[in-house]
Amino acid sequence: MIFFKRKLYFREGIIVKVRIIGITGKSGSGKSTLTALLSKKWQCNSVNIDKIGHKATSNKKNLKKLCEVFGKQILGDDGNIDRKKLGNIVFSSKEKMDILTNITWDYMQEILDDILKKETGKIVILEWALLPISKYWEKCNTKIFIQADNEKRKNKVIQRDHISEEYFLKRDAGSIDYTPYKFDYVFHNDYKPETMEKMVNTIT
Repeated sequence: MIFFKRKLYFREGIIVKVRIIGITGKSGSGKSTLTALLSKKWQCNSVNIDKIGHKATSNKKNLKKLCEVFGKQILGDDGNIDRKKLGNIVFSSKEKMDILTNITWDYMQEILDDILKKETGKIVILEWALLPISKYWEKCNTKIFIQADNEKRKNKVIQRDHISEEYFLKRDAGSIDYTPYKFDYVFHNDYKPETMEKMVNTIT
């Protein structure tokens, strides 16, 4: 049995007590499914940080900066960021990915910090492929890594996101490496319901 100790965090003089569950893994590995099931089991809130990133690129101030750096070619017909167009640019260059992060990260942190402040005394699940390289990783009381067969994962993402194999491979190349021994739980997802159920029942 693993016991977890609540941590104390400070933000603008306010002490925040919250148990944070961090779930990470590559795109299509099953993070969202596991997060949803755990949220239901524990009746707690969850945060898909990637969706906060989507909001960050839609923010007027950030959108303007992104257009100044990458050009208006990243916009869709509706005048908003076309994430596939932007992805084709940043996934091929670490330097450009870093620029995107620098523009959007302050906005994302502000939202995340506010969420954690409001979740005082509760459990919250953070889900993000890049969670281990963010400041929030060290705040996680429980760290979970979920992995899956690359071919199955690729087929799932292509179908889910309506993207080409070329785009998937380009995006996947921009993902990070994970070190299993740094996690409290490491799971392999074979996409069978019973396997996911075992994962949920294993986590305490």
